[in-house]
Amino acid sequence: MNFRHIRYAVTLLMAASAGMVSAQGLNSSYFIDDYAFRHDVNPAFGNEHNYFSIPALGNLNINMRGNFGYGDVIMHNPMYPNGSDKKMTTFMNPYISAEDALSGFSKGQNRIQTDVNIALLSGGFKAFGGYNTIEINSKTTLGVGLPYGLFEFAKNIGNNTYDIGDVNVHAMSYAELALGHSRQINEKLRVGAKLKFLFGLGRADLKIQNLRADLASNDKWTVSGTATADVSLKGFSYQTETDDYNNPDLGSYDKVSDVDVDGFGLGGFGMAIDLGGVYQINNDWRVSASVLDLGFIRWSNNVQAVNRSDHFEFGGFHDVSVNDGNGVSIDDQADSYGDQITDFINLRDNGDQGGRTTGIGATVNVGAEYNLPVYRKITFGLLSSTRIKGAYTWTEGRLSANWKPLNWFDCGVNFAVNSFTTSMGWVLNIHPKGYNFFIGMDHLLGKTSNEFIPLSSNASINLGMSIAW
Repeated sequence: MNFRHIRYAVTLLMAASAGMVSAQGLNSSYFIDDYAFRHDVNPAFGNEHNYFSIPALGNLNINMRGNFGYGDVIMHNPMYPNGSDKKMTTFMNPYISAEDALSGFSKGQNRIQTDVNIALLSGGFKAFGGYNTIEINSKTTLGVGLPYGLFEFAKNIGNNTYDIGDVNVHAMSYAELALGHSRQINEKLRVGAKLKFLFGLGRADLKIQNLRADLASNDKWTVSGTATADVSLKGFSYQTETDDYNNPDLGSYDKVSDVDVDGFGLGGFGMAIDLGGVYQINNDWRVSASVLDLGFIRWSNNVQAVNRSDHFEFGGFHDVSVNDGNGVSIDDQADSYGDQITDFINLRDNGDQGGRTTGIGATVNVGAEYNLPVYRKITFGLLSSTRIKGAYTWTEGRLSANWKPLNWFDCGVNFAVNSFTTSMGWVLNIHPKGYNFFIGMDHLLGKTSNEFIPLSSNASINLGMSIAW
């Protein structure tokens, strides 16, 4: 399972669906009345204007959340320039102390989650007694959950035994056709719903449970645990090769050495719904709630690989130096890391297990908004968001201040605390007659590497353009 090919397979999952995760809109815009795509965070929200998005540029949303990142794994090489010509290295470098190397990792689960949502086409219009939306969206979601014990083991801090825990890796890509309608029930209550038809491109899940490593000799470890990789992708297969055991008396065995994707097509079909409501308590207070992406995808295949045995021998992780930032630093050493990961996961092909049904991850939003009585152009909002997706579940609270100084201009700033970090967000919404442009971030982009990779795993950007009338 050469790491280069795994990376390519995941990239193809994203590229085929986005031209490039889960419904994830711009939470900073939840209380911006004239934001055209407000219905993505609550289908009950309507709009005073009809709109039609610029194809593929109407609504681009990228969100990344996590409690560790690039800056915790890739570090300055203490041997540069006297002992090495590489400026950067990994936390596993023996010349970096264990305290410094592990300082950036959480003692519990270390997670990174990325959601990409691109509105290929979208439109909204008043008709049928309410407000209606039609959308064709591309969605991709990626998630990684790694226990602290895995980093301790990779660093090899000197223990003879490591109780590592569970590892989770997930990728999914699909397109959706969404039909929405919202209407005013009475003076106080407005409700809305969306029906979504889901067209699955692919999904991959890797789960390793109850990992443990015991020192067998000076340079060998006995690793125990159960690993399962499930991939639902049209034309996907594992490639195997025969290898010999270190003990010649044991003979040889088959192992997964690579993957292959022979063509692309629809890998699954499903449906989902969004439900929402808004209640105007009085002139000053309004509350709202929504449930997004309550649904499933039925995949037509499930190509599975499992670890060969409950106990196996592993030679340990070894540091690989990284180039100094010319744009190919990670690629230069990807195969070396991939070989180590292949040996550690220890998989064999288990064949196509037939179809499987999976959820897509639901999101629950609950909001309360206060309109300042002495200056109606300012509102304050409190939004609670919870993503429900097993090992990739997270929750967030966001407090915002929003200002509409002109009929064609809205803006807002906000502060959030979530399962990973604290963040500041902002949004600008410009909507003169005939045109709408918006841009915002739920998390300000911090420092980046030379390859423009955020050093932390928290970043966000949402922007788009529409024709409005």
